[in-house]
Amino acid sequence: MSANKGWWVPPEGEDSVSQKFLRKTRESPLVPVGLGGCLAVAAYRIYRLKARGSTKMSIHLIHTRVAAQACAVGAVMLGAVYTMFRDYIKRTAQDPREK
Repeated sequence: MSANKGWWVPPEGEDSVSQKFLRKTRESPLVPVGLGGCLAVAAYRIYRLKARGSTKMSIHLIHTRVAAQACAVGAVMLGAVYTMFRDYIKRTAQDPREK
């Protein structure tokens, strides 16, 4: 048997899970921000579950889902705006200087 390297070892030539996560984070840095926002909103709303008052459970869960999705959509929108800025604004500002 091979040495215990954890519960999963990637095939030869492939990145490990942590290396793949770090590479994807460098490519699109706002994905972890959106995921963190979703988790933070969900954790806060679950924490506040006891103090929801007379609000029905289904309504509380719907509000939690909407708030978490808003964080994810906001991160996607920020990423799209940043990409457009990087691709169009910066590139057009650099083009006249090169000519």
